Amino acid sequence: MACPVVLQTPYGITRSPFMAVDRDHKLGRDGRPVPGKVGHDRIQQGSGDQSIGEAIRYWYNIGDSQDFETIEVEAIVHPKGHFILVPTSVKMRNMKRAKVLEKVGYPLSFHRDYQSKLWRRQIEARRRESASDVKWAASQINRVVTEHANKDAKHILESDLLRTAGALSLLGIEVSAYLGKGYDCAESQFAFLNLPVYPCPIEIKKRSSGFTYQVAKYTNLPRAVVLCMEHNYPNAPEHIDIIELPTLADYLGL
Repeated sequence: MACPVVLQTPYGITRSPFMAVDRDHKLGRDGRPVPGKVGHDRIQQGSGDQSIGEAIRYWYNIGDSQDFETIEVEAIVHPKGHFILVPTSVKMRNMKRAKVLEKVGYPLSFHRDYQSKLWRRQIEARRRESASDVKWAASQINRVVTEHANKDAKHILESDLLRTAGALSLLGIEVSAYLGKGYDCAESQFAFLNLPVYPCPIEIKKRSSGFTYQVAKYTNLPRAVVLCMEHNYPNAPEHIDIIELPTLADYLGL
């Protein structure tokens, strides 16, 4: 039959207009699968006009001066019915070697147990551009962290963590308006290194374990970042990243 394709990017998964279609079906004009003897499984365009190669070129910031010769991918079938396509390497015409597209687990996570390579590269790039901005961001995040550590912290609202939004913006994160329902900051965006802007909702929690409610409630394949003061959710779902503010502030202040 056919199932939606979710594309892995350097930031994590993102929805796409593509469909994975088996050898005995094709997509009709309405985008639904109909019988068709194509003879092989394939990725087919759904509602969009961009090819899968163009989507990979966009997300991985691969220049458009050369055409692809080959694209290597891994395919993962998710239990919720999604087909996750993971690019692993590309070879351009007239190039001797393929370019490896590194897979980074939990690419937007930064907490006491794990700091992703993407995050560390982004921080080092920002330090080279403006060490003073990074120092200021560390001081602003530390101020909120210190206030949450005092004896009256239990009376501080989760939304108070949004006071770090200015500092986070200097690091490449634009935190959207706090909605208080669904995902707290649903229109948030990440812009790291020379990669395109990646939309990803942010959930605000004092402790990351509080996100278990959303995991149980939202039946679709979740993709979100939890911004928290304390990470205590060791078995978070694969596509949920955690940013722990005290750990981030400590790293920025090094």
